This record gives sequence, C-alpha cells and structure tokens, in this order.
Amino acid sequence: MVDDPTRGDELEASESESEARHRWTELTERILDAQDAYYANDAPTISDAEYDQLMIELKKLEDDHPELKSLDSPTQRVGAPQRVTDFAPVEHLERLLSLDNVFTRDELSEWMNRVATSVGNVPDFLCELKIDGLAVDLVYRDGELVSGATRGDGRIGEDVTANVRTIKAIPQKLAGDDVPSLLEVRGEVFFPVADFADLNAALVGAGKNPFANPRNAAAGSLRQKDSRVTASRPLSMIVHGIGAVEGHEFPSQGHAYDKLAEWGLPVSPYLKIVENAEQVHEFVTSWGESRDEASHQIDGVVVKVDDVSLQRKLGATSRAPRWAIAYKYPPEEVNTELLDIRVNVGRTGRVTPYGVMRPVTVAGSTVEMATLHNAFEVKRKGILIGDTVVLRKAGDVIPEILGPVVELRNGSEREFVMPDHCPSCGAELAYEKDGDKDLRCPNAKECPSQLRERVFGLASRGALDVEALGWEAAIALVDPENQRPDEGEVAEGLPGRQVPVLNSEAGLFDLQPDDLAEVKVWRRRKVRGKLGPWQLEPYFFTKPTTKKPSVPTATTKKMFDELAKAKSQPLWRVLVALSIRHVGPTAARALATHFGSIPAIRESSLDELAGVDGVGEIIAESVQQWFEVDWHQEIVSRWAAAGVRMADDRDEAPEQALEGLTVVVTGGLEGFTRDEAKEAIVSRGGKAAGSVSKKTDYVVVGENAGSKETKARELGRPILDEAGFQYLLENGPQGITTVA
Repeated sequence: MVDDPTRGDELEASESESEARHRWTELTERILDAQDAYYANDAPTISDAEYDQLMIELKKLEDDHPELKSLDSPTQRVGAPQRVTDFAPVEHLERLLSLDNVFTRDELSEWMNRVATSVGNVPDFLCELKIDGLAVDLVYRDGELVSGATRGDGRIGEDVTANVRTIKAIPQKLAGDDVPSLLEVRGEVFFPVADFADLNAALVGAGKNPFANPRNAAAGSLRQKDSRVTASRPLSMIVHGIGAVEGHEFPSQGHAYDKLAEWGLPVSPYLKIVENAEQVHEFVTSWGESRDEASHQIDGVVVKVDDVSLQRKLGATSRAPRWAIAYKYPPEEVNTELLDIRVNVGRTGRVTPYGVMRPVTVAGSTVEMATLHNAFEVKRKGILIGDTVVLRKAGDVIPEILGPVVELRNGSEREFVMPDHCPSCGAELAYEKDGDKDLRCPNAKECPSQLRERVFGLASRGALDVEALGWEAAIALVDPENQRPDEGEVAEGLPGRQVPVLNSEAGLFDLQPDDLAEVKVWRRRKVRGKLGPWQLEPYFFTKPTTKKPSVPTATTKKMFDELAKAKSQPLWRVLVALSIRHVGPTAARALATHFGSIPAIRESSLDELAGVDGVGEIIAESVQQWFEVDWHQEIVSRWAAAGVRMADDRDEAPEQALEGLTVVVTGGLEGFTRDEAKEAIVSRGGKAAGSVSKKTDYVVVGENAGSKETKARELGRPILDEAGFQYLLENGPQGITTVA
C-alpha cells in the first residue's frame, strides 16, 4: 500500500469545511432568534452592537466559504421571516430594502470610492442621521392616508393603519396641488428619549413590564391592538425613503425631501447635501460629537447618492441598495448583567444607589458602574438585581441604566432594598423634609464617606482645580483603612487602625509633607499572575530601602504645589469647594459677583441672598444654614488663616461687558481651552450655553465646529471667529464684526 500525500490535505480541508458549516449554522440560529425578538416581539434580547458583530462574522464566513451562502441566509434577507401575528398582513407596493453597514472611516471611504468608480465621477451625497426607531411604510392615494404597515420581511408587513393615524406627525391628508395620485413613503417611528422614563414608570406603576429602551418603546407602542394606547404615547416619525409613486418624478433625494415637506410629511431637520468625501467625513465626525443633540436616538449616519438617475444606475443587491450606506457609530447602548445594587454617600449626605454590572465596553470605555439616582428611580424603572439591563453612555455623560430586558429573566432576580442606616458611619438615614426622594446621612461632620467626597469635590476642575488630589488621594487622607481586610486575608496579624491625617477639610491647607509620611493604604499585589495577600503600603511617600530613605513622591510634591496655587483661586471656586448644598459653579459665580467676599455673603439676609439673579430662595436658605454650623465656620476661618482667598479684588474683576448675553463656543480655539472660554464669558456677566437656540446671541466657532455651527446658520444667529470672540470679551457687542 502506497501512502497518498494529498490525503492529509483533503482531510484537513474537509474538517475546516465542517467547522465552517457548524459555525454558520450556529451564527444563523443566533441571528434569526435575535431578528425574531427584535422585529416580531419588539423585545430584543441582545444589543445592536452584538447583533452587528454576529452579522459581520457571518458575512466574512460566507465570503470565505461561498458554498454556505444561500437565499435563506440572514445576509441575503431583510428583517425577519414573516409569521402569523394579531395584525393583518400587508404587501408593500415596493420592497423595503435594508442598508449595508460600515463601521470605520476607511470602510466608508472604500464605499464612496466604489460609487465614484461605478458612476464615473464623485457624485453629490446626501447625509442624514440614522434614526433608531421602528421602520414603517405609509401609502397615500390622491393625498389620503390609506395604509400604514411595519417593515416585516421587506415584502409583507403588519397592518398598523389605525395606530399610525394617531401619530400627530403623520398627516392624514397631504397638502398642495401637485400631490401624486399614489405615494408610498418609508420612515422611522420613534419615541422621544425625554419621555421614555415617564412611560416606563407608568407601566411599572400599573404592574406591567417596562421597555428596555426607547426603540422598544416605539415598537411596542405602535404594535398595540387598542389604538387608544398608541394615541396616549408621544410617538413621532421622520420620513426618509420613497417606494411606489404615480404622478411625480423625483430627480434627486434632496428634491424628494423638499417635496415631502411641502406636502406636510415630516422629514429630518438633520440632513446635508455635500459635494465630496471629505464633507461626508466632516458630517459624520460632527454628529459623532453631538449625538445627544438630536430629538431622537441615533446610531449612525446614512449616506446616499443624491441623484436619482445615478441611484438607478447603481441598483441594489437582494437586500440593500448600492447607492446608500449606513455608517454605524461605536455603540452607546449595550446589554450587560446587573450584578448588584449598592449605595454611595455623597458630599452633602445624599445616599445614591448605583448599579454594579458585569464590565462592558460602551462609547469607547469600559463601564461597570452606573448611577440609579434614588430608590424611587430603581422602582420606577422596574429594575431587579440579576437583570440583564440596557446600559447607555453618551460621550462623557455618566452611564445610565435605561431598563431591564424582561424577556431574559429566569426567576432568580431579586428586588433592591434601600438600607436604613449609613453604610459608611452607621447613622440612621432620614429624609431632610417631607416630599424628598433622597435619603440622607445626617452625620455630615464625621461620616468618612461624606468627608472623602467633599475633599475629592473641592479638588475637582469645577472647584479649586487641585491636580494630583484625586479620588485615591482623598481616601488616603481621610479614610486610609477604607479597604482594611479581615484577619485571615493578611500574611501577618492585623496592625492597629490608623488615625486619618484629616478629620475635616478645615485642616487641608495646614498640611505639610511630613504629616503624610506614615499614611499607608491597603493593597494587593499580583504574584505570578494571582492576587497575593493584603499589605500596607505608603501612599504619599516612597518605600524606604537600605540605600534610600522614604521621601515624598513626585505626585505628592505636585499636590502641595497645586494646593499652594489653589489659595489664590477666585472666590466663586472657593464657594464651590465649601460643598454648600445646591451651590454649584453658576450660583457660586452669581454670589461672588454680587457680594465680592465670604464675610459679605455670611452677613447678608435671606432676602438679600435670594434676590441675587441666579440664586433664589432655596439656594439662599441653604447658604444661610451652612454658615450657621460651627464646624463650617471653622473651615472658613482655618482656610482664611492659611491664605485661601476670601474676597475678590473688584479692581481686578473684568468689566461686565457681556451682561445679559448668551454665548455658545464650539470647536477648538487656539487661545482658549473650553473651560477658559466658559470662564471668560461668565466672568464678564454672560451666560456660556451648551446648545444653540433662537435665544443665543453669539456662536463662537473654532476648528471642527460641527453641528452647532450648522444650527447657528440655520437659525440665523451671529457667528464669531476667535478674533471676534476676543473683541467681544474686551469691548462687548458694540462695533463687533461677525463671520455670518
């Protein structure tokens, strides 16, 4: 018998094909289950990001193994397979296609290059926001709405006409003299984010399951057998596509949108026609930085060839047009497991529940904690410990748990019980006054948690801006035994407890480096990849060796340098640093500008405090009550003795040239950081706003200004470049030259 050297290769190839088919089957089943939950049940069990990853893997697998591709593959179909439901089936006049997705700038550029090659030049592109809602098909005959249906599988959807008629944004009759005899339009029904929490609260209050996110809320609200339920919910719609038409020609996508708007149909206010790929990327980038400014949730940007004749030339695949693409932003929503709900005690004693989750990457960062505000909010959202939850994080915004994925519950979940005693100091928690939703720890002076929060807060950028005094340093100063282990978790016996070097923020500016020489914190180092026993290590000083004594670390030296600089910070920052309830940067600036010194504020009457613009009665009462507490008075006197600024020099204060003006700064400026620009506006009596409206007096634009500049131009608001901004700060609005 002669060995065949090709047999091994054939066997290996056969095994590879078998593995590929097995994985294809596995992926297909998971995707079909996800599609059924998403399209048919309005209750997705996985996040959009996870779904996208499954589809990417399946497509790559089919590209590598073409024999696996079939007409039944999820990569070749639109939506979910049609199934029998409580709604009558409706056949769309023209098939609803889906969109192919790209996830990187390079992939988007490759698509635009293919388009340009196919049509022979770089066409105009129409860019619009990708709405995270429920796809709906509307049919008008002679201007009258006759049908509304869900997407379904792209050919057959569900009849939701009665429910569609309850949505105020959708006209029952089109306006104008040139309305087509037949018009089929497609769009997205969405649920405003601002109204989502209220809806879930109402459902939970009625003993019903909450929705996981606004998209689910939109789908669940539209697919109601009782249209009165749909009518009670604040649904809206934006039209973004056209199907069958009789009686009108649309030469371009932009023209189509203009006509649809003339006829009374809602079209996106967030669209732009651009001339080249660079402008497409600019649109994508600007909205990527401003995703929370839209009235609806978005998960990307849709880019379309504007010219309809070119659209026809490019054609479509079995599931998607070749003339359009969806650029998907990194996900701001993901699903993860809520492992526990714990509480934190803040600097003013407020006890806040927060979710501890299985770590998950969202919006470019790993998240494992999210605030839940108070016990009422936990109940309001219908969240149980052990739930799979939808987590949302938009940019730098604190992560938020939107709601539970009820369909994944297995019965092991449990309710959260708010503690009745402070977990930090043991004091009995109480509401400050009737009607409050926030429990508070009354032991403000001695509660370790409140003290470390206050020390950390006073060092923040919005207060004294003390670099090198972060969260860990604050703990080391006021609560070094914070992570003290049990007896069995240390290599040797537990030493006695350390006495914190600070028992009040009053002594912060009296500290000297030598005071911190013996401060140690509990840490566990990895030994051969595993966590070793707990041990005490110096925090502010280096470890001594036989050759070198223990000395302050570079970070410690920097902290003391920063504390020295903090003494000369303006009065409003000192006020924020005092942790007076309700007194943030805005109120602090108002008080500092009006009174000019701590003694003047302390000696003012309630009416005088409340009469300051931007203060009011609630803040005035809080300020007055704060100064009546003896240990608060000690903070002020010791800080003053240490040289902390207690009064602004009126002669040094800038002229109030911007009094009554609202200014928005967007994009990068050469001479100002974002904080410096805001400070410059506010210190001159102006309001530094974060969004553009009709009430905005000036919009300052720098490099990569983005959507705020676009909105300013749409509203006709005066636009300044950096030179104009500098003139405004120095001279006020008289004689200023605007860019537009």
